[in-house]
Amino acid sequence: MQKTKLLILVAAFTFVFVNLAFAQVKDSVSKPADTAKIKLSKPVDTAKKPMTRRDSVKAKYVNPGKVAGRKAVFRSMIIPGWGQLYNIQILNDGYGTRAGKSQFFQKLYTGGKIAAIYGGATALTLSLIDSRKNYKRFLAEAQYRETHPGDKSDLRQYSDQGILDGKSLYKRNSQIVYFSYGLLYAANIIDAYVAARLHFFNIDDNLSFRVMPSMINTNSMYGFNAAPALKLSLTF
Repeated sequence: MQKTKLLILVAAFTFVFVNLAFAQVKDSVSKPADTAKIKLSKPVDTAKKPMTRRDSVKAKYVNPGKVAGRKAVFRSMIIPGWGQLYNIQILNDGYGTRAGKSQFFQKLYTGGKIAAIYGGATALTLSLIDSRKNYKRFLAEAQYRETHPGDKSDLRQYSDQGILDGKSLYKRNSQIVYFSYGLLYAANIIDAYVAARLHFFNIDDNLSFRVMPSMINTNSMYGFNAAPALKLSLTF
């Protein structure tokens, strides 16, 4: 009997709870949302703000001369003379402060530098081949005379000390040629970089300077001293 009453009580409580839950769900679905009371966390700005002076200052400035210098250096490091060809390409494209002016002599000068680079490399190569050839001759003769005292197989006009001196001379010449290769390679890179940077410098007719006499006044513990000087004024 008690179990029956408990079951009836539990059933009644479950029925009431289900009805209340169904009514709450139905009310939340049927009731429309009041969009006028909804507040956005951040306002949506659909209009594009104009760039202020502060924003323009923050914009990163790109130096065209610096960019051109880096490209010229990179090309010259890969192939000697390529940086100079890049500088000629800049002249052909009309970039820089001298755009629109005659660049014939500038192109001719740059082409001459390319010819000088490869002409110098050719001369150094021929010198290296000759030095290595003679070094091997003198080295072989020195080795032969060391193993055969009193006998001369080649270079009979040279004494034993002359053979040793000649071997050292041509070895030193070979080392100088190798060092000259490095100098020529470095000069090729530096020239391409400087020419690319100078192409974007202001070198028009508005540049001027003026030298005027002036006086330098110095006060010391012994009194007032004035020394003559020259004042240099540059106008850009």
